[in-house]
Amino acid sequence: MRKLGSLPDALGVGGFLSAAAWLVTMGAASAAEHEIKMLNKGEAGIMVFEPAFLEIAPGDTIHFRAVHKGHNAASIDGMIPDGAAPWQGGLSKDVDVTFEVAGVHGVRCVPHYAMGMVALIVVGDPSVNLEAARRVEHRGKAKARMADLLARLD
Repeated sequence: MRKLGSLPDALGVGGFLSAAAWLVTMGAASAAEHEIKMLNKGEAGIMVFEPAFLEIAPGDTIHFRAVHKGHNAASIDGMIPDGAAPWQGGLSKDVDVTFEVAGVHGVRCVPHYAMGMVALIVVGDPSVNLEAARRVEHRGKAKARMADLLARLD
């Protein structure tokens, strides 16, 4: 009986590389890419993310596109699940964010937060941190807009 030292020994180098490439391709193929626009004016009014509510799978990436200048996208303190890292994009710059951790993720435009420029990303199972996210207090128009977004999960 031959003892194999490793997977490359078992498959041969070419077979191992083919298997590795297949695994990478399968991982990339299962992750989707989405786009959210940062707008001065959209269907829901002024200072909006469009769409402002998005349900995605863990591993999906969202491209936040700065259609109009003066906006950014950032996580909202208290509205990301445990294990997810807070993030913030630059002003007037596109940013790509990959959401690996299930739960609800609140998003805001830092300069226009009080004007209600918020979004809600639901990654997989929202129950992971839904109640904690509902307890976060928001300022100005963000309070009503986030309440409307969270109500979609009822």
